[in-house]
Amino acid sequence: MDGQLFISVLVTLFVIMDPPGTVPLFISLTADMTPKARNRSALQAIAVAVGVITAFAIFGQNILSYMHISLAALQGAGGLLLILIALQLLTGETDAANNANRYKNIAFVPLGTPLMAGPGAIVAVIVFAQQANSPARISAVVAGLLLTFLALYLAMRFASLVQRILREDGVELVTRIAGLLLSAIAVQMIADSAQEFVKSWA
Repeated sequence: MDGQLFISVLVTLFVIMDPPGTVPLFISLTADMTPKARNRSALQAIAVAVGVITAFAIFGQNILSYMHISLAALQGAGGLLLILIALQLLTGETDAANNANRYKNIAFVPLGTPLMAGPGAIVAVIVFAQQANSPARISAVVAGLLLTFLALYLAMRFASLVQRILREDGVELVTRIAGLLLSAIAVQMIADSAQEFVKSWA
């Protein structure tokens, strides 16, 4: 296994997918769920993210080329989606009733995608997949992905413990902070996308 590529994949995806950062978002989106339902949502979200990331790792560049979509456009679209989710967190519109109206299953949207398997992660995986041109490099990419997904699952699996420690007021505060941070991430994604478009026109 290519150790250098493995570390690069692990660090890059860990920073982009941000397992610790998923905890407040997961808590706020599943606040009214039972522990069993919350764990099921965590497993489903991981399964969705794995499926999306795997599909783009194998077919991503071909899909984007066929549809004439640039990586910058994908990143900008993801940023707009995250802004909508951030606004829900900031305005407190994340209770079970609202989530049921907006999403049939929050494990699919917005947890699985775009929060986990978002544009940043998709773009990074497409780039790493292009570098995986030998068995050693392929195993490095796969190992980095698996460890990142394991960290994501563990962060969500023990989110209930965090919720019990923070209590209702603490969760409310963390939810607002998460919304603010997520909105900043979304704006940065859109800005990066716009910058790439400007470079392509220059």
